[in-house]
Amino acid sequence: MQDLIRHIALALVAQPDAVEISEEQVDDENTTIMLKVAQEDLGKVIGKQGRTARAMRALLSAATHGQTMQYRLEIAE
Repeated sequence: MQDLIRHIALALVAQPDAVEISEEQVDDENTTIMLKVAQEDLGKVIGKQGRTARAMRALLSAATHGQTMQYRLEIAE
C-alpha cells in the first residue's frame, strides 16, 4: 500500500526527494501510513477543502477492500 501512496504523492509534488512514507502497524487489523512532503507541497497533497487527501484515502480503501488489514492515511504537516 505504501507504493500506491508513493506513486500518487510523487505525481503531485514539485519536490519528489522530500516525500517520505512510513508504515506503523497499530494492531492486528489496522495499519497507519504516514505521508510527509515538503512544506511547499503540502497544499497540493491535501487539495482544496481536502479533496485530494480524501481521494487518496478512498483509493487506499478501495485497494484494500475485502482484506482483513485496514489502512489509514495520515498526512504529516
